[in-house]
Amino acid sequence: MNTYFTALGIDLGTSGIRLSVVRKYLCDQADDIIANIACAMPMPIKQANQSEQATEHWQQALNTCLTELEQTGLIGDIDGIIADATSSTLLLMDAAGHALCPALMYDDKRATTQSEQLAPLLSARSGAQGATSSLAKALWLAEHYNATDAHLAHQIDWLNYQFIGTFSATDENNLLKLGYDSIEQRWPETLKQRLPFKLPTAVAAGSPIGYVGQPMQIHWGFRADCQVFAGTTDSIAAFLAAGADDIGDAVSALGSTLAIKLLSDQPLFDAKQGIYSHKLGDKWLVGGASNVGGAVLLHHFSLDRIKQLVPLIDINQPTGLDCYPLIRAGERFPIADAQLAPIIPDTDNDLIRLQALIEGLVKVEVLAYQKLNELGAPKVKRIFAVGGGHHNQAWSDLRAQHLPAKLAPAFSQSAAYGVTRLINLGDKT
Repeated sequence: MNTYFTALGIDLGTSGIRLSVVRKYLCDQADDIIANIACAMPMPIKQANQSEQATEHWQQALNTCLTELEQTGLIGDIDGIIADATSSTLLLMDAAGHALCPALMYDDKRATTQSEQLAPLLSARSGAQGATSSLAKALWLAEHYNATDAHLAHQIDWLNYQFIGTFSATDENNLLKLGYDSIEQRWPETLKQRLPFKLPTAVAAGSPIGYVGQPMQIHWGFRADCQVFAGTTDSIAAFLAAGADDIGDAVSALGSTLAIKLLSDQPLFDAKQGIYSHKLGDKWLVGGASNVGGAVLLHHFSLDRIKQLVPLIDINQPTGLDCYPLIRAGERFPIADAQLAPIIPDTDNDLIRLQALIEGLVKVEVLAYQKLNELGAPKVKRIFAVGGGHHNQAWSDLRAQHLPAKLAPAFSQSAAYGVTRLINLGDKT
């Protein structure tokens, strides 16, 4: 009998794909990360209220990662595959698994009219509120593409299809913004009648959903008994990677955008504030995702210029400049306002402008935790940070000064590792 289970974790984001091969020991539930692989891909195309990405970029990046994985000689050892992907990224696929359109990304908000039409059908606790929701995007797609016999697919569904070769169930975390009721564990009847698509079968994150299909066995060398598990969203995978596991533990994912999750014993929903809850075992992850984040820094400065300027920032000398660092109008959390305009300091001094942008990022994060507390979430006890932003020393130091709880070091920064923690090995011992 094997003493360990080898899992392949896959993190499909907006800028690339990351893989982690994790040896999970059955006797003590310890994890050993034995390989990490990453491949970049072009960022989504953004203009006006649109944000989209071609699945060809996903496929190219996946193939590149799998080629490198093949070279390690580990593929034949993999017992299970589980992935995470960006929440509310949606597309249409045909029965053969081909994309029928570009993917509408998490921050695409062209479905404003559709979201207004849907609003009366949704409960106050629905995670499908707003133009950026999967639900509004689904209606927009139905109106602009031939939806006959098309499959509605989240980014995670596209990825799972590549391995299984058929459409399978979807984790309930990714379905939250399509309108799935995670408290009642069902689809509301009003949505079944309104959408022209067959709604996916919802399963708990970490549930087995199939086995690797023959094409992936032949082409890459995966075993026929390699199982595929339902994954989750990228921010939940990042939460799991950090090692947070107690009520009151929180994780700030400091990536292209800022996502916040707080572990709670009760769900909390407030669409007006962009707050929703994902089910995680017998607990809940309360939080939301902002459109501010590291992408705004790269929008104004090159990475090299940021690295030059950060050591020169004196965080004890605040700029005093007002800043809400969005790239374009529209915010989800802690302010839910599709028209919220960016507030960017008007200065030619690069050092001051960069510091003001970082100060703005910290202010938004502080406001996010304040909102959660005001609305009844547990008191924050520890805050972990994951994502590239934690490498920015000025950002980290300002967070330590202003956030309402102790900052704790993350166990891992890899969402690709974090998602593997969802696999329940209890029945494999």
